[in-house]
Amino acid sequence: MIKKKNAVIFLVVALIVTNSITFFLTNKIDLSMGNKYIITKHTYDEITQFSKMFAVKDMLEKNYVSKINESKLAEGAVRGLASGVGDPYTVYWDPKDFQANTITTEGEYAGVGLVVEAKDDNILIVSTIEGSPAEKAGIKSGDLIIGIDNKAVSGDSLDDAVSLMRGKAGTPVKITILKQGQSQPSDINIVRANIVMKSVSDKTVGNDIGYIKITAFQKNTAQEFIDSLKDLQNKNIKGLVIDLRNNGGGLLDQCTEIADALIGKSTIVYTIDNKGKKDVITSDKNKINVPYAILVNGYTASASEVVSGAVKDTHSGVLVGTKTFGKGIVQTILPFKMPGEKQESALKVTTAKYYTPSGVCIQGIGIQPNYTVDLPDNLKQKPELTLQEDVQLQKAMSVVESELK
Repeated sequence: MIKKKNAVIFLVVALIVTNSITFFLTNKIDLSMGNKYIITKHTYDEITQFSKMFAVKDMLEKNYVSKINESKLAEGAVRGLASGVGDPYTVYWDPKDFQANTITTEGEYAGVGLVVEAKDDNILIVSTIEGSPAEKAGIKSGDLIIGIDNKAVSGDSLDDAVSLMRGKAGTPVKITILKQGQSQPSDINIVRANIVMKSVSDKTVGNDIGYIKITAFQKNTAQEFIDSLKDLQNKNIKGLVIDLRNNGGGLLDQCTEIADALIGKSTIVYTIDNKGKKDVITSDKNKINVPYAILVNGYTASASEVVSGAVKDTHSGVLVGTKTFGKGIVQTILPFKMPGEKQESALKVTTAKYYTPSGVCIQGIGIQPNYTVDLPDNLKQKPELTLQEDVQLQKAMSVVESELK
């Protein structure tokens, strides 16, 4: 009887295990049978949900007048999938886009050291990076680039021109330049080098007032800020103006490190993700010991607003200028590489909202400065302002100086 009972129990257990495995396999794992596949219900539901995309692909292949590049078609579909979220900050980056973004946040690349823009179908040199091969070769702001390695370039091909100028450090590149005031172009041979883009600059203005401009929050921005601050403190500054105008943001760890030096012991910012998880970033008690003001405008965004919001909410300093952009969300970059691909692509996706110390999410709202001062319309697009023209800087200096009396 015992043996028979054990056999029955074994049979029942075997049936349960077999049925469980069958259920698991048919619901969780796609199985192949020769040239056919048994797919899970989840996979089937996904195929059904995106059946319209396959239908459009089929119609394109049957009807489009020219040969279709299926790889580009797939890339376009992936871009569309990310844009379908309806969030302009959630985007798909192909390998080229991903590399360009990495250069922006890292602040380092191999090239010639030019800042360029498209203007009137031309490629205009805006500036040369200090110490770069381009600066050493005598290239100046206002010159035009009309060719690279004997290939004609124009404003419409700006991205291609930038790619052609970049390359491995130590390799040569020939740039054809049309200098201001000249009618004939000239070829300049340059050897590429590793370029480090500085995001912080400093000087003194007025009566012992330090001025620090931060153009972006890149990998080394916080250290550059600390170095500039020390240099100015060695000059015995009595007050400080920090310029965050036209700073579109960057890396969260860099902006919070700078805020830590400004506000004393406090919450700098906190984030809440889609699961309700709250992460709080705080600062210690150490902070600068001079009065300061921060310059802001409608292009002060994201990481710049983290600093601005922390300063305003903690009353550590004052904001001068116009209302900030209003980007109170955080993006995470998720690199990935599919089988057979050589380079990584990435998905930049909004993963959390951030809140200032007082609990305000500024998304779509912005931060109102303590002192509202606008620039005259004719000066808003001017890249560099003199002290006499810059009424916002004048006001910031006046506020700081009043704190010294």
